Amino acid sequence: MRPAVSFSALVLAIALTACSFAPRYKVPETVATPVVYHESGTWKPAQPVDWQARGPWWTAFGDDDLNALEARVVPANQDLRAAFARLAQARAQAHVARSALFPTITVGPEVSRTRESKNSSRYQPGTSPLSNDFLLVADASYELDLWGRVRNGVRSANASAQASAADLATLDLSLHAELASNYFALRSTDAQVAILDRTVADYERAYSLTQNLHKGGAASASDIAQARAQLESAKTQAADIRLRRAQLQHAIAVLVGESASAFEIAPAPAPIGLAPPGLDPGLPSALLERRPDVAAAERRVAAANADIGVARAAYFPVFSLAASAGYDSTNAQTWIEAPSSLWSLGSSAVLTAFDAGRHRALSQQARAVYDETVANYRGSVLDAFREVEDNIAAIRQLEQEAVSQDAAVDATQSALQQANNRYKAGIVTYLEVVTTENAALQAQLLSRDIQLRRFVATIQLVKALGGGWQPDRIAQANAGNEKHE
Repeated sequence: MRPAVSFSALVLAIALTACSFAPRYKVPETVATPVVYHESGTWKPAQPVDWQARGPWWTAFGDDDLNALEARVVPANQDLRAAFARLAQARAQAHVARSALFPTITVGPEVSRTRESKNSSRYQPGTSPLSNDFLLVADASYELDLWGRVRNGVRSANASAQASAADLATLDLSLHAELASNYFALRSTDAQVAILDRTVADYERAYSLTQNLHKGGAASASDIAQARAQLESAKTQAADIRLRRAQLQHAIAVLVGESASAFEIAPAPAPIGLAPPGLDPGLPSALLERRPDVAAAERRVAAANADIGVARAAYFPVFSLAASAGYDSTNAQTWIEAPSSLWSLGSSAVLTAFDAGRHRALSQQARAVYDETVANYRGSVLDAFREVEDNIAAIRQLEQEAVSQDAAVDATQSALQQANNRYKAGIVTYLEVVTTENAALQAQLLSRDIQLRRFVATIQLVKALGGGWQPDRIAQANAGNEKHE
């Protein structure tokens, strides 16, 4: 037993002195993190909290139909299923890499019966040319990871699996945000369809009235032409909005894993004055911890850093240990007996003496991949701050636009009433009525468009911040916004 103990001690000593040629990993530096968001204006910064439990952020909009649709995304969306499969592949690959840390043991019995040629030089006259061979051998092999090649491969695979998990979270967030945006766009088109349907009905009455006035000599033929042109234009707009609604409904069907041919959402116009919930963007310092795409980019930097160690280790010899033990006999009755036992123990080293610069090129490639992932990581950080700033600015500006546009709607409605009265009194031509009606219609449609853009900007801010507000945070944000109004 003493040789075996000495050999085990030698292996342990070698393993303990193993090194790694991967650079010491450090998260790459990015641009200086601002204290507050530049576009936050009078928004009250919140203190960062634990963002791990993100929850269904879309419930903040208080729409039961939206909540029901969002609940169908994860179990039914095919893109998410594909992402889950990619994550499973990455985790399996990490397990494959970890398996190299342990010895490989194979066991194989072998039974054969052979006949030797009597004319062969190996044949011994007077003996039977037939023979049996019963063999049972267990082989073990193990690579001594002296230079960290295997360990860095494991680090790289683990980091890649973590990046795949972050990719899945990014896709999940994007799909939920896309569904919410499409849903509110659908409700906005419902409102626009209702506006245009009322407008078409009003224009049809105006066209009929103009025809009657023309018959009585109180309106010209050009008035009839203008009234009809206005009516047909409104019908065209209504048909175009209905096409847009159908396309949005089909897009939602795909997101929830339904066939567009069998999926339908009943029309429900968004109420006038409906506004999105106020959201606190928090502190910029918390952004990089909450964005899954930034986390994925950082994990890929870690994987590329470990791959540099794998490439550098290729310059050095690979030391391996091999051992085998078993039984070998020509007779089945004496197969598994002590006299039939056999064993062997050995080691080997392989060093590439010449490869025409292949290892050097692979090392340079690994370094270039690392530089690329660092640039991608820094770019994702810059994009993260830009997206947050864009949507904070959009929310603030669109809120102001909504106020002024509501006033414009009221003003155009008043002007339209006056124009109709003046036309009936014969003071103005029908052209003034047409112009005023068009202005009133466009003002209403633009008001609905601004309402939709406010919802979309809020959803995009949720996405830009990584998703997941807690209800108390939303309440605090709304209270803070009210104080500054």
